[in-house]
Amino acid sequence: MKESTLNASQNRKPMWVIGILSVAIPLVVAFLLFGSKATRIEGLNVSLLPHLNAILNSATFVCLLAGGLFIRQKNIAYHRAAMTTAFVLSSVFLVSYVIYHNNADSTPYGGEGILRTIYFFILITHILLAMVVVPLVLMALYYAWTQQISRHKKIVKWTYPVWVYVAATGVLVYWMISPYYVH
Repeated sequence: MKESTLNASQNRKPMWVIGILSVAIPLVVAFLLFGSKATRIEGLNVSLLPHLNAILNSATFVCLLAGGLFIRQKNIAYHRAAMTTAFVLSSVFLVSYVIYHNNADSTPYGGEGILRTIYFFILITHILLAMVVVPLVLMALYYAWTQQISRHKKIVKWTYPVWVYVAATGVLVYWMISPYYVH
């Protein structure tokens, strides 16, 4: 495919949208997690959502690895399908994560010693990088969809490993906290 030659002014509006989403998404998530539980839906059973979230993160991780393999094989169509699927799965995860945490009490980690330290290291890096990955993924997708391949390649050098880490550590956090969920 021919590379697009969009200029800075043509990229300005989409970059504003990406910027707004990159700030709004973490703020909305933080509000729903740490703010008033006024938005809680009484009677909603969300007990299966952590398990669904782990499945979504696992599937995202697999799609990301497949997408990386496909692009190394220069199979752009399969790469695009895998990465689009990873984006959709991550988006569904985010919605499910917010619904769960808005409607359930936090589960404290019950591990001790070095496992507690490891858990909180993984959790904190996961959360911080999950916030960072939002604009990176949105820009990478925008550049790919608009055929700005050189820009796409530049940003993916950072986006891909961060996104893989966030997906993988999301599953690790689940495995480590799941014994402490109240059933």
